Amino acid sequence: MSDSRPIAFFGEVMLRLSPPGRELLLQTNALQIHVGGAEANVATGLACLGHAARMVSAVADNQLGHAVIRELRGRGVDTSTIAAEPGRLGLYFLQPGAGLRASEVVYDRAHSVFADRPAAAWDWDKALDGCQRLHLSGITPAIGPNSADAAIAAAEAAGARGIPVSFDGNYRARLWEAWDSDPRTVLTQLIGHADVLFGNHRDISLLLGTHFSGDGADRRREAAEAAFAAFPKLQLIASTARHVDDADSHRIAARVDTRAEGYQTPELLVAGIVDRLGAGDAFATGVLHGLLEGGDAQATAQAGLAMTALKHSLPGDASLFTRADLAAFTEGGMDVRR
Repeated sequence: MSDSRPIAFFGEVMLRLSPPGRELLLQTNALQIHVGGAEANVATGLACLGHAARMVSAVADNQLGHAVIRELRGRGVDTSTIAAEPGRLGLYFLQPGAGLRASEVVYDRAHSVFADRPAAAWDWDKALDGCQRLHLSGITPAIGPNSADAAIAAAEAAGARGIPVSFDGNYRARLWEAWDSDPRTVLTQLIGHADVLFGNHRDISLLLGTHFSGDGADRRREAAEAAFAAFPKLQLIASTARHVDDADSHRIAARVDTRAEGYQTPELLVAGIVDRLGAGDAFATGVLHGLLEGGDAQATAQAGLAMTALKHSLPGDASLFTRADLAAFTEGGMDVRR
């Protein structure tokens, strides 16, 4: 039986605004709205799979912030540690890709309530009370100095309480470049607290300043072994390999490395893509679900691949699939479920 204690997720919750269909921004006078944010997406995904998830964040004390809280609560996420304070809610705009045109993101999150909240304002005793794990991503420290300090404080607070930390690299160059940042130092410090890392050979190369010369699975294993050597607490690294044919058709494989072994799934063709944003968060959802269920490297990688594949079929940032959906996909049934 899986652990019933909650996983805490620390990060910014935002609104995503995007034009309908595949239109350009401002080509239309209508925008679709979804609740998003890397950590909130994983919290939502795990809650939909029946796991206890607690969101630790801060939103604007207005209709937008209150709507975000209602949305997460309605999806089964514990919102008791989301603060509502005067200020603005972070936004981002998505211009969906089509054919050979890539999707594009425009951030509007500077000086949000979350970004400007001092690191000392967070109550880690309350946020981490009774938790089995803390999940962070590299987006939070990239937002600015306050959130970078807060992310480090969160990881240190978890470590002091014996709570393991999972970390998703999620490198966002545009966010880091917007302020006087030192991403390698900050990310190295955060990953030093983690036992689970979501990241590939490129992320590890950035951290260690090392070039990995192998190809495919060999290069990923070489990078994983280098990361295990550099970070003593690290026990598992999970990643995906994605080959993009066009906006509607991607080929994806999932990989899980432990200190003892590595397993990579066969490549899966994901066609007829509805929305690829949040697919990495869905992968993290599947991997954490596999770990919570006691799966080995193979089962955990397969759960991650299944969740990321399913997410491509769903509009919005978060995975909303249940255990029944996961089981149906894993069993290979594409017929109507009656």
